[in-house]
Amino acid sequence: MDKIALLNSIEENIKYSFARSSGPGGQNVNKVNTKVRATLNLASLEGLSQAEFALVKNRLSSKINSTDEIFVEAHEERFQERNRSIALDKMKSIVVQAALIPKKRKKTKPTASSIERRLHSKKIRGKIKELRMFKIDG
Repeated sequence: MDKIALLNSIEENIKYSFARSSGPGGQNVNKVNTKVRATLNLASLEGLSQAEFALVKNRLSSKINSTDEIFVEAHEERFQERNRSIALDKMKSIVVQAALIPKKRKKTKPTASSIERRLHSKKIRGKIKELRMFKIDG
């Protein structure tokens, strides 16, 4: 993944639409379009391999509409500009996280000391249980 190319393509191809937002703001809420809905066409993404592109499409399937656009909404702030930057940040982080290919786990063997500790604790536990039996009989 070419992260710089991916982030640049997101910034260049993201489209914003605005609406009236609910929440804090008093009478201002009824007059100003502060809610931001950001959309990004999947075909415009650059810097991803085919495998990473398939991962993005699969992992973000709930956020992709019928025209292959990812959408994100932001309405946390009272100002449109702040919500616009929040939406851009959300879009970047969502796409980058979805494109990450997880590293394969390397199988490891337990160390000699960890095996020894486990066996030692098992012996102690067994002794405790063994002593319980003698208390009942005696």
